[in-house]
Amino acid sequence: MTEKACLNIAAIVPAAGIGSRMQSALPKQYLEINQKTVLEHTLNKLLQIKCINQINVAISPADSFYSKLKLPDAKISTVDGGDTRALSVLNALNNLKQNSENKIDWVLVHDAARPLVCPSDINKLIDMAIAHQKGGILASKVKDTIKKSNRDNQVEHVLETVPRDALWQAMTPQIFKFDELYKSLNDALAQNIDITDEASAMEWAGFDVMLVPGRSDNFKITTPEDLQLASFYLSQTNNILE
Repeated sequence: MTEKACLNIAAIVPAAGIGSRMQSALPKQYLEINQKTVLEHTLNKLLQIKCINQINVAISPADSFYSKLKLPDAKISTVDGGDTRALSVLNALNNLKQNSENKIDWVLVHDAARPLVCPSDINKLIDMAIAHQKGGILASKVKDTIKKSNRDNQVEHVLETVPRDALWQAMTPQIFKFDELYKSLNDALAQNIDITDEASAMEWAGFDVMLVPGRSDNFKITTPEDLQLASFYLSQTNNILE
């Protein structure tokens, strides 16, 4: 039996947001692509990862859509989400800590609106974390020229061109040792630190976070244009992300 198979690995999917930039009456995770919601596509990707023993989905207490999904897998359960992503993740961590039969070794957090994640990238991330015994995130090297701006008379102007050699675009999943993420996130929120993702809490706490290269098409659906692009990718039989 491999070391990975011996570990207790859980996943968290924060899905309590309303996705205001999508300009839709539905939260973006419940918009449909090819007869399935974005969230269903995302969860189906995670279900392909055999070493993940349970998946905790953080949804809004007022959510009236989740119960209509067809998710029969016993690995999936829900918890009330919070007003922010960080609070949703913390609620899920508390739920897993209190209700898991066995101690959780690692926890993987993935955005509900990243249905294009490649399962082989997830496995690579998990393998790297276990091999090096440290947390990490999927990320993609920045390809475009990056401009830093300043604002003058309500117009943005180029202040400087930023060297991109050391710049990466953070993605998810992000994986960390359960106890380390739990303490780091708790401590950061207690001190009102601005937490944009799990890695930022770990960085603030002084942990080294690995950057694991992943496919650049693992983008987060945020705008109507993103939804159209995701629909195209998912409809291509020759572009199955395995």
